[in-house]
Order: sequence, then structure tokens, then C-alpha cells
Amino acid sequence: MLGDVIATGARPVMLPLLYRALTLPLPPFVMLYLWRRCQRGKEDRLRLAERCGIASAPRPPGPLVWIHAASVGEATAVLRLIEQLLETRPGLEILLTTGTVASARLLESRLPARAHHQYVPVDIPGWIRRFLDHWRPDLALWVESELWPNLVLATHARGIPMLLLNGRLSARSYRRWRRWPGLIGPVLGAFAQCLAQDAEQARRIRRLGGYQVTAIGDLKTASNPLPIDPTEFWRLRQEIGPRPLWLAASTHPGEEEIAAAVHQRLAIDHPGLLTIIAPRHPARGESVASMLIAHGLSVARRSRGEPITASTKIYLADTLGELGLLYRLAGIAFIGGSITPRGGHNPLEAARLDCTVLHGPDMSNCAAMATALAAADAAQTVGSAEELAGAVSLLLSDPRTRAARTDAARRVADAGAAVLDTVLARLAPWLDQIVHVQNGLSHDALFKAVDRAPHAVGA
Repeated sequence: MLGDVIATGARPVMLPLLYRALTLPLPPFVMLYLWRRCQRGKEDRLRLAERCGIASAPRPPGPLVWIHAASVGEATAVLRLIEQLLETRPGLEILLTTGTVASARLLESRLPARAHHQYVPVDIPGWIRRFLDHWRPDLALWVESELWPNLVLATHARGIPMLLLNGRLSARSYRRWRRWPGLIGPVLGAFAQCLAQDAEQARRIRRLGGYQVTAIGDLKTASNPLPIDPTEFWRLRQEIGPRPLWLAASTHPGEEEIAAAVHQRLAIDHPGLLTIIAPRHPARGESVASMLIAHGLSVARRSRGEPITASTKIYLADTLGELGLLYRLAGIAFIGGSITPRGGHNPLEAARLDCTVLHGPDMSNCAAMATALAAADAAQTVGSAEELAGAVSLLLSDPRTRAARTDAARRVADAGAAVLDTVLARLAPWLDQIVHVQNGLSHDALFKAVDRAPHAVGA
């Protein structure tokens, strides 16, 4: 029975069983919810069946590692890991699941051969059963913090080894989960190992019920540079010409208004200024454009192929997967989600492309990165339109300061490469044993073998 399987030591199992029972009658209501999300562009209508656990591709033969990454940030963080796994293990196949349309579109062009994308099923027991029956993964790797109880516990119930990579719980999530120890305890206890981003995240995971928890660093610090289309780079470079410019990247509601105010403040002292705004969610392009036009700013929208002309004040990059191009063009970037309290986004993506970094006070999603940048005098924190305008103006006016910060940020970004090697070393015993499982070794034997392996992680 599921309750017997998910019990970990003396932890109570009644809350997971209650959660499962409550989700059993939900499919009709969830389907209605998914259709409404389709109408708003938040679900993929052509692949909606995947959200119900119905696969749109056959399971490849041989060992299969399933990696679950919630959205764009998590998926980007594991792309280099996926590349390394496939390069070093020729017989391996990867299934990568995410839950957002944006992540699926991004992965279309960035997943290597032998890596397959599917939308993760909604946390409904029957849909999860279909998903697991079809894919039959040999190892499951969960990235960061999206912990769906039914999905985690059903996977564990089948004896599939699970590891948590890049584990992170925001302060808000941590407080919420502490109110439900009877649910989060069995969920985290289902992971054979938890590799946390830093010591604070390891402490939170351990206190909520995880074991074999180790802080090894943030996988995002080891990511490859974002891709750039050279032809498009030089085309845009010619359109922009010698104009001064800066970028507000991955912005959220409220931050586009701040970027507009900054542009209007700076345009007087920096004639010809071009501001590039790249909303975190490009579907907001229409509303952002309307707001900018209402502020009296002429806008060219990238999603419509509109050119940058001498009269263009704001270039609205309302497209997916082009931050690498924009960082390389701009050279100065404000990282969004950090003045409005969203936890910020990965600042090292900008640093790797020789971009000077500015961000707001809330970088809780990337706290270790922000701390490292601050310690190296490689980034500046701004808390308002006035402070952002002052910081951008300084960087536009002072090439020496800009170059020093850019170089320092690049050194910080390059220092994170060792994290990937550490993760690969931690995964090696589990990956080495997959072939034995394929040849008939039970998963119980797999756990015992990995416990004896030299790379096994201590608590």
C-alpha cells in the first residue's frame, strides 16, 4: 500500500494519504482549469495531453534518467549537466520535464540529441500513474524546489532512486512548509540524497525532513553562456550604431515603469539613448508596449520584427530565448525581479557575456551569486528609479569603472565551473549502477551498492 512505502522511519503518513485522497476527484476541475490557461497562452494546446500523463513520444530503449525542472531558470541550470551526462555515458537517454510553455519553447532549440522534453503531469494520482507506466525512469533528479507530493511519493513507491539537485527553499516556501511537517517530511525523506545550493538551504531542507543533505553550490554558476545568433547580433549592432544603450532584463510588472522613468531621466544627459526592455514573460508584450506609449515613448517591438530607427526610444524584446543576444549588445544590464520582490534572476548569465550587472535588493533566488558579485565589487544594488538612473548614468559616462566591474563579474562567473564537477561526482555511483538495474539488479541492491560507493554523500 502507498502508505507503507512512503513511511520514512516513524514519520506520520496520514497527511500524504489525505492529500492523495483529496486530489483523486479533481481531474474534471483541473481539465477546465487547464483549458482556461490554454486560452491565456499559459498552456500548450497541442501538447495538453502530456499534462494528463499521456506521452507524446515513445520511451527510448536503454537506461533513462528523468530530470524535472520547473521552468526556464531551472531548465537552463541543468542544460550543461545534461550535455555532460550524455557525452560521458553514450548509452544514456534523458527525459526532461518542465511545467511552462516558455521553458518548452526555449528547450526546442537547446536540448541535445538523446534528450527528450515532456510537460510534467499535474499532481493527480491517475495521471502520474500513466506517466510513470510509460516512461519507467531508472533514476529521477529533481531540480531546486518544485516538490509535488503525489509525484514524488508515487515515484518513490516504485523504487525509483531520487536525488534533489540544486536544492533551494525560499524563506516564504520554508515558512509555508513548516506548517505542514507531516506532508513535507515524507516528501523530502523520499530523496536518497539532497544536494543544496548553500549551507542555509541545506539547513532548511534538513529541518523539514531531508537527509543525506550536502551544500555543494549553485548549478546555475556552472551554466554555459547563453546562445547568441551572430548574424542577428551584427544586424542589430548596425541598426543601433553608436547610440548609448542599456538593458532591463527579465523584468516583472512595475519594473518596466521604472525602466521607462530611468530612460526619461537619462535621455537629457545622454542624447540618443536607447533602452532595451526584455520582459520575463514575453506574453506581456502588448500591455508593456501600451504602457510605454502612454508615457510618450516610441517603441519598436522585436516580436513584430519592427526595426530600430533613429526615433526609437525603447526596444521591447518581447521574445523568448534571446537574453544572450541582448546582454552582448547592451553591455549594461539591470536584472529584473529584484526591485519588485520576486527573488531576482541569474546575474551570472549577464556576467558571462561581458555585461556590467545592476540589480535590486531582492536577490533571494540567487543569494550566493549576488553575495559573490558584491564581494568582488562586480555589481551594484539599486532600490529605486532614481538609484537605477544614477547607476546607469555612471556606467555610460565612465568606461573605466564599467570595464573594471565587467572584468570582476566575469571572474566571479568563471569561478563556478567546479560545481558541475562536484555534482557529476555525486551522481556517478547512481549512474554507474543503472546498467546493473537494466541487467536485473533490484533497486534495493542499487541503494546498498551506492551506500558503499566512495562518492556517497554524508548527512
